Amino acid sequence: MTKTADLAVIAARGAALRRLEAGEPLFFEHRSGTEMYAVVSGRIDVLTYGKVLEEVGPGGIVGEMALIDDGPRSAAALAAEPSEVLVISRDLFLTLVREDPAFALYVMSVLAGRLRKR
Repeated sequence: MTKTADLAVIAARGAALRRLEAGEPLFFEHRSGTEMYAVVSGRIDVLTYGKVLEEVGPGGIVGEMALIDDGPRSAAALAAEPSEVLVISRDLFLTLVREDPAFALYVMSVLAGRLRKR
């Protein structure tokens, strides 16, 4: 099973690169989401009520749940240090899931891992 997202495949599909300063929010809890993110460099902290739930480093993904179920964000995410992420729109996400089985399996494995931690 793939342990990280294939950043080259995502970038080749046209995902924009976004740079974040340390402490800069990527998204907020309870808000709608139309994008997910793949971490290229740095570290993104996923948190709720000030508690860090997960630290996501290069090759990791955040924000995928909002694209899967169209619900609000279940947590917030912010850059713990200067970071770069690839921005994956809903349309790109659906394309990757349809055309790249390894990406789809990776997203499912991340979700399963997060559920097992709870």
